[in-house]
Amino acid sequence: MSNTTEYAPPEVWTWDQESGGTFASINRPVAGATHDKELPVGRHPLQLYSLGTPNGQKVTIMLEELLALGHTGAEYDAWLIKISEGDQFSSGFVQINPNSKIPALVDHSEPTPIRVFESGAILMYLAEKFGAFLPTERPARAETLSWLFWQMGSAPFLGGGFGHFYAYAPTKQEYPINRYAMEVKRQLDVLDRQLADNEFVAGADYTIADMAIWPWYGGLVKGWQYEAAEFLSVQDYKNVVRWADQLLARPAVERGRKVNRMRGALSSQLHERHDASDFDTKTQDKIVGEQA
Repeated sequence: MSNTTEYAPPEVWTWDQESGGTFASINRPVAGATHDKELPVGRHPLQLYSLGTPNGQKVTIMLEELLALGHTGAEYDAWLIKISEGDQFSSGFVQINPNSKIPALVDHSEPTPIRVFESGAILMYLAEKFGAFLPTERPARAETLSWLFWQMGSAPFLGGGFGHFYAYAPTKQEYPINRYAMEVKRQLDVLDRQLADNEFVAGADYTIADMAIWPWYGGLVKGWQYEAAEFLSVQDYKNVVRWADQLLARPAVERGRKVNRMRGALSSQLHERHDASDFDTKTQDKIVGEQA
């Protein structure tokens, strides 16, 4: 696993696109659009442009939970953004998210359409718009937001750190894998200790903190992330496993996890969602069956 070739940084860094590994074709050191393309707009108030990664799942889970509560204003169109093909660098996408990352949301129910980007910002926006999944009492609200932002600060160590070097880097290197494995296990321990005394992450109530954390850390202990469950001994974090299973049993979580998803069983992939009936008629197993 060790890499014995020591890297000596140059005095001035220059971009070598060939050194980027799995994501070399879409990583670059500048922002802005690479091509002109308008985004589609459907018939619902909320237009989501996303992909079924953990960050994308946060928002689709939230939207499905809102609909399950009866908030009809949360109806949405979920358009697929294929990041491996550079859709996030289109002029239309950059206009709603200058950072070119999924997910991005446009709310057309307002007098002037409102753009919202960054998954945590979208969760907060929707929670405040519909008055759900974010407590109004100051102590409970503070706890929820603290865990929401814990996820924002912690997940890059899991994804861009551990996930990249363990699963995607061109070569396996002992130092970065060990460094980030240690940090991910520490984060799992933080979460496990919190869940030892609480049903949900922020306390007794299910909140946007759970929706933000579950796709990353729930997915990790369920074995979906980087195929690293055995490597990280995730079974040791029994409270996280209990919580992950509890959330997965929620129908809205199961639906939200399917939206804009392009990996896994065909029955778990709903590439685009434009109506609630799409879960019954337009998952990839149904589409492939129709084409056969």
